Amino acid sequence: MNATPDPSAVAVVLAAGIGTRVGADGNKAYLPIADRPMVFWSLNTLTELAEVGRIVLVHRRGERGLAEDLTERELAGAVIELVEGGDTRHRSELNVLSYLADDIETGSTDVVLIHDAARPVAGPDMFLSALQVAREFGGAVPALPLPDVLTDGREAVEAPALVRVQTPQAFRAAPLLEAYRAAEREQFEGTDTSSCIERFTDIEVRTFRGEHRNIKVTYRRDIALAGHLLRCRFN
Repeated sequence: MNATPDPSAVAVVLAAGIGTRVGADGNKAYLPIADRPMVFWSLNTLTELAEVGRIVLVHRRGERGLAEDLTERELAGAVIELVEGGDTRHRSELNVLSYLADDIETGSTDVVLIHDAARPVAGPDMFLSALQVAREFGGAVPALPLPDVLTDGREAVEAPALVRVQTPQAFRAAPLLEAYRAAEREQFEGTDTSSCIERFTDIEVRTFRGEHRNIKVTYRRDIALAGHLLRCRFN
């Protein structure tokens, strides 16, 4: 009798946004950084992780051909599944969870990692930390503490409870799917994945320490910085 395979993690890279603030005419996920398209870096990192069983790229409506060309050209031999995104981050996540629903319900997928293509510098350790914490507690979010906060425009006070969250985030797959189904019924859209989990489940979302170098490419100046960080990492 064949043994039932162990549950595995699915990693999702969200690349269905736009790039107005970074100055891109189209999808910023395909802007060149360190001589490769930005989304390449996250996908390439994930292909190196044995703990990740499947990788899904969420592309913008009308850009499937662009996503296919990128994966075939830049990641030849890697299996990257493609899912069309929605008009918002929440809708994109709902689309990909619906796509994964059968494997989540059978238990063959136990954790879903969610990562923004706009954070190309995230290294393997961040994905592995998110996966480990999510399997232990249910949810994992990388965060960096904010040392202070400005009040009434002048006074800086300590605010140790305030953090800046990053991706990759990770969650047990079954409650994540149910949370998004509940959100759909109630027409709720969260600001990020953890907000939906916290509203509709009793899953404990734990933070683990993020990295200062795990920057989000938002403005034009961020492109050069991300490129520098990536070159330092691989040279």
